[in-house]
Amino acid sequence: MKPPKSAKPAFLPAPLCPLWFRFLLALLAAASFSATACSKGNPAPAMGPFGNPEPPAQAKTEPGLSIADPPVSPAPLPQIDAKRAFQYTREVTAFGERYIGNENHKKLEHYILDHLKGDQVEDDAFTADTVEGKFPVRNIIAKFPGKKDGIIAILGHYDTNYPLRNTGYVGANDGGSSTAILLEFANQLRGKTRDGYSVWLVWTDGEEAVKTWTATDSLYGTRHLAEKWEKDGTLKKIKALMVMDMIGAQDVNVLRDTNSTPWLLDLIHSAAERGGYQSHFYDLQFGEDDDHIPFVQRGVPCADVISVPYGYNDVFHHTPQDTMDKLSPKSLEIVGNTILETIHLLDQR
Repeated sequence: MKPPKSAKPAFLPAPLCPLWFRFLLALLAAASFSATACSKGNPAPAMGPFGNPEPPAQAKTEPGLSIADPPVSPAPLPQIDAKRAFQYTREVTAFGERYIGNENHKKLEHYILDHLKGDQVEDDAFTADTVEGKFPVRNIIAKFPGKKDGIIAILGHYDTNYPLRNTGYVGANDGGSSTAILLEFANQLRGKTRDGYSVWLVWTDGEEAVKTWTATDSLYGTRHLAEKWEKDGTLKKIKALMVMDMIGAQDVNVLRDTNSTPWLLDLIHSAAERGGYQSHFYDLQFGEDDDHIPFVQRGVPCADVISVPYGYNDVFHHTPQDTMDKLSPKSLEIVGNTILETIHLLDQR
């Protein structure tokens, strides 16, 4: 994803009312009175856990897809094995630096493929021409067939930051957690034909810039894959595409990304509510550049599932401090279970 995470967000909170006034409003509300806020007669904004106004619910763009009106789902809540997913993250991180072109990157490719033995796996391999020279790039695609006509795609990058090579940067969260959660999703999906849509898991490569993040120096794997899928007709079959990125931090709180599709973000929030995880979603809202962008540009419904900032003031992002001690199995559980439930809700559409 595009650094730095400390860039000014597109969502700017409205000025907050004075503390004494908000306290008075709370007392009045408790006494069953109605009250309004101090500016232009608007109600005082609902506050998230970090003192930011919670973003307003998006207007409905399709029937039954607003946060206030979630789809009804009688099925049991799906559950990942969070301890196993965390162990995968540890094993991936143990490879060390995994930037495109180095030996650890190749070892990780084999590690992923070993876990996918027996699954339907395809490669999207090519040579990327970058500002630092030519590099081999390899997207790994695992396909789990469904009975409904259509595809749900879930992506996560497995490369680490190239400019930070030789610094000891291991990308436990940024590259490690996304690689691992997809491996755990594969565990949950394999073994039988799904009653719903086919699910394709994609370990994307070359997400990070090799020098400085620009439209041409970033997202090498997904830019290539989006173009390929556009040409062969795959994009027309994708009902929803979700990107997993930096979802393992102890204080996980998924961004409401303004570059994503509103109804899909609402559906994810509905899934989070059903699991009791809604407090970990959408405290902040602004636009993020990530692996979903090449697909957004082609009209695919997309959601970037990313937790930022990473540490106070984003202090751990793209630094050698991105290590396993900053992560938690509970965070993988929160995001993993929510996305599995989102898949279930998408199947009902």
